[in-house]
Amino acid sequence: MKPIIEVQQLSHSYGENVAINQLSFKVNQGEVFGLLGPNGAGKTTTIRLLNGMFEPSAGELQVLGYDPRRDGASIRKVAGVLTETPALYERLTARQNLKFFGTLAGLTPSKIMERTEELLHLFDLTQRANDRTGSYSKGMKQRLAIARAWMNHPKLLFLDEPTSGLDPEAAVQVRELIVDVRQKEGTTVLICTHNLDEAQRLCDRLLILRKGAALAQGSLADLRRIISPGLWLEISLFEPFTKINDEWLQGMAGLLKIDVLSNQTLRLEVESQAVIPEAVSRLAAAGARILRVQPQEISLEEVYLRLQSNHLVQAEKEGAAYAQLS
Repeated sequence: MKPIIEVQQLSHSYGENVAINQLSFKVNQGEVFGLLGPNGAGKTTTIRLLNGMFEPSAGELQVLGYDPRRDGASIRKVAGVLTETPALYERLTARQNLKFFGTLAGLTPSKIMERTEELLHLFDLTQRANDRTGSYSKGMKQRLAIARAWMNHPKLLFLDEPTSGLDPEAAVQVRELIVDVRQKEGTTVLICTHNLDEAQRLCDRLLILRKGAALAQGSLADLRRIISPGLWLEISLFEPFTKINDEWLQGMAGLLKIDVLSNQTLRLEVESQAVIPEAVSRLAAAGARILRVQPQEISLEEVYLRLQSNHLVQAEKEGAAYAQLS
């Protein structure tokens, strides 16, 4: 199956400032694909390039079979876009905004009316539908902007910080919507977010950026393997066990690391789940009374912070080496 988005060696500069640096990635149909990175990493610029709003400095890109450099208007007609700001007409009401954008999307008058009322209800805006959006709170504007992006049942949704400014209930609603449109309509979603917990819940694959370049990309399982080759488990003991040491694990195949956290808690890194039974058996044979064995998955937050930190350390080393040479 041909990818919905294909990007190869994409670069973009603002004058001498390099915003995107030889970026390559693909997004498959029906995926939720996440762009992660600190402010200034190039997430929003990437979305604008994919929508034909900016001209790339170099590289190749295709979106839904179109070249954004020539066919940006065609992409924007069939894709839904939520930018980092709501981009609403604040002198119009919510109902008028949705009708206007429905007209731009080429919907029939009857479909515009149907979708407008449906979306106003879905995003809890019906009671304020005839108020000018300039009087709305940030969260209400964000809900309306997401409704506008989804007006024409797009094949592809670009969402830049979709839950920014939303209260917890509204944020849950938006996350459920993203899951729903992917499952029921096969919609492909490209999402930029600072919310790592949200990204972990929603995204099939992720691209982590720093200063316009890719640090890593893949599924969460792929990213975990970059920073830790094995699986971690925490073993809690019923009572203090002073004999905890490496001796009872010496020569054990598949054990990568042991961390003694206290005389009642230790963490093991193993190559696979198949190693766990032997490790537990050896500990029990040594006289430990085991209370709990808890496998531990590395969170996306830990992966993200470790990758960003490793990049900074590497940059400092390269800077020091360059200073010595000069």
